[in-house]
Amino acid sequence: MTKLVALFNKYRSIIAYLFWGVVTTVVNIAVFQFLSSGIHWNYELATVIAWFLSVLVAYFTNKVWVFGSHYSTVKAFVKEFILFYFYRGLTLIMDLIIMYVGVTLLGFDSPIQQLVVKIIDNVVVVIANYVFSKWLIFHDNRKIAEK
Repeated sequence: MTKLVALFNKYRSIIAYLFWGVVTTVVNIAVFQFLSSGIHWNYELATVIAWFLSVLVAYFTNKVWVFGSHYSTVKAFVKEFILFYFYRGLTLIMDLIIMYVGVTLLGFDSPIQQLVVKIIDNVVVVIANYVFSKWLIFHDNRKIAEK
């Protein structure tokens, strides 16, 4: 049992990221499906709105439960928030490109095909988001909190 606890503690941030990543992905896919299939909005617009809402969920869950980011000034908070949205904006571009290739170029345009493309898309985006968050966004604020 102590080995299991030690393994959990060693990989705590990855486990938390995966859990909250699933929650964020569910928000992203559910909003996308509702907007694109449910009320028949354009898939690009549905992707952007789904992205915006899921990034709000991701910011607060990543900040508090994944990376334990603490900051002591408003400036540090603003920097972290801007960096988070900047890098998430980069992955939004990846998201849009993957959806465009899958739906428009490859012709996967039925609702179930779009869902499959969206799931594949989210796997790529989640990996990129973790790398950005771990090493570029919340990293500096952990150093600030330790001082």
